[in-house]
Amino acid sequence: MKALDIPKLQFPETYPDLVEVSSLIEQHGTKTNINVVNWKEFTYKPEVFFFSTYTPNEIMLKYCVMEDHILAQHTSINSPVYEDSCVEFFISSGNSFYYNFEFNCIGTSSAGYGERREGRVLIDSKKVSTIRTYSTLGDKPIASRKIDNPWELTVAIPFSIFSEKEFLAPWEHQFNANFYKCGDKLPVPHFLSWNPIDLKNLDFHRPEAFGLLKFLKSNDKKNVEIDKYF
Repeated sequence: MKALDIPKLQFPETYPDLVEVSSLIEQHGTKTNINVVNWKEFTYKPEVFFFSTYTPNEIMLKYCVMEDHILAQHTSINSPVYEDSCVEFFISSGNSFYYNFEFNCIGTSSAGYGERREGRVLIDSKKVSTIRTYSTLGDKPIASRKIDNPWELTVAIPFSIFSEKEFLAPWEHQFNANFYKCGDKLPVPHFLSWNPIDLKNLDFHRPEAFGLLKFLKSNDKKNVEIDKYF
């Protein structure tokens, strides 16, 4: 089981502009690869990594992806973005109940919660709309096409979207999580994960395959306070 420590960043603003802080997330966040191929019938392995940080108000993730093709046909909140060029973040406060956050390459968001894939509940679209995203590809639909350059997606998930008390002081608890890259309707479908999924059947929705996630305390040596951006 893999483990990930997420450092805390303190910005001057409560909700710093994602375009302006993108490089700082990369500079001060923890870099992590999403590179595990779990199923032999889906061997394509794009290059994917992300940087993770958090502020008092948000979890911040910056994904960097180099793949052969991109697709972004979904533009509505809670649409099936996993069909597009998609990155995902699943997190649990320590039990089988977990949240799934999914984003296509233009930043369209989908989020749900529950104990298994079956019977999951989509989070209200008004709450999901509080998730902030910034993509280097813009926010307009993209037909399936080859791509020669990497794309980046910065995401800020507010702690207010979670209902469990553990998220009120996340540094006091240990969480379970996994990170994914997929693209169900791309010319070459693929299903990568951060923590291995040792299962015969294709399924990201298995909390027993999550790794460990720790939000570092504010007095940790990796904590960084940003007085100004540049």
